[in-house]
Amino acid sequence: MSELNRVSLDEFRQLEKFPVVLALDNVRSALNVGAVFRTADAFKVQEVLLLGKTPSPEKNPEMRKTALGGDESVLWKQGHESLARLHALKEKGYSIYGVEQTTQSISLESWTPVKGEKTVLVFGNEVTGISDALLALCTRCIEIPQFGTKHSINVSISVGIVLWHRVIREL
Repeated sequence: MSELNRVSLDEFRQLEKFPVVLALDNVRSALNVGAVFRTADAFKVQEVLLLGKTPSPEKNPEMRKTALGGDESVLWKQGHESLARLHALKEKGYSIYGVEQTTQSISLESWTPVKGEKTVLVFGNEVTGISDALLALCTRCIEIPQFGTKHSINVSISVGIVLWHRVIREL
C-alpha cells in the first residue's frame, strides 16, 4: 500500500470524509452495489444508504467480492424507511439530488456543486429509477448527457461519474 500512497483501513476510518452521502433506492444488483462501495471508498464519501430492497454486504459474498473491502471501509446503513432517512438528512441541512432523467432535470455539466455543501446523491433502481416518493424530496434532479442509442447508464458507472463531479469541488 505504501508504494501507492494508500492509507490503511484504520487510517481511512479516521480520515475526514467529503460531505457526501450516497443513497441507493431499490438497486437490485449485488454487483452494482459492490461496485458502488468500492467507488465510495475511492472518493472518501461519508456514508452509503441502502434503501428499500437494496441488498447489503453482510448477506452477499458476491457483493463483498466486487466491493474489494469498500463495504468494510465505508460507513453504511440499511433500512426500508427511505423517506424518513432522507427527511432526517434534509433537516440536518443536506441538499438532496436525484440522479434521474426527468422533465425538470438539469444536465450534469450545468450543475455546479458548492464546496462544503452537505449533499445526498440518490440513485435508483436499474429499470424503474428513483421512486416517485423519493423524487419528491429531491432539491433537484441531475442527468448525465448521453449520445448513443441507450437511454440509461449502469447505476454503478453513474455513481462514479456524478461522484467525481461532486467531489472535485472539494479539492
